[in-house]
Amino acid sequence: MAMKRLLMVLGFIFIFNIQIFSQTGGGTMKIASSAFAHNQMIPQRYTCQGQDVNPPLTIEGIPEGTKSLALIVDDPDAPMGTWVHWVVFDIPSASTIEENSIPGKQGYNDFGRNDYGGPCPPSGTHRYFHKIYALDTTLNLKEGISKKDLEKAMQGHILDKAELIGLYKKS
Repeated sequence: MAMKRLLMVLGFIFIFNIQIFSQTGGGTMKIASSAFAHNQMIPQRYTCQGQDVNPPLTIEGIPEGTKSLALIVDDPDAPMGTWVHWVVFDIPSASTIEENSIPGKQGYNDFGRNDYGGPCPPSGTHRYFHKIYALDTTLNLKEGISKKDLEKAMQGHILDKAELIGLYKKS
């Protein structure tokens, strides 16, 4: 009986730590943009109503041993479920992603393309999650993979994660 309680407590601690890790990113890595602050409006330039180019991003605290970065930009507020705007992987471990750039291999987005597709919500204000992952490997996958396939390939290779949320509403 004591062993069963111990295992239950250890299981609770394990689950609790996983939840904390997923909320904070598990480390010290941070992602930011000079174009917009966390939970603030994304300038029109980076949307379907502007030039539709990716915003500049800065990554700090990349852990030692990082071989590559991966970036997923998606919108969980889309009417039909999460809408994927950009999938990029095998990004060299660097502290910046320049505006209007292709920093690595690109995956397939929900616009049906292998590139950046900016915010373009049908109605209301949507949240756009810019999630950066530090990986202990270079994935060497083919361009055009899906977000789901990228997430599967990253399993067991994530050293740290950070996210930046931008908001957008069509004018």
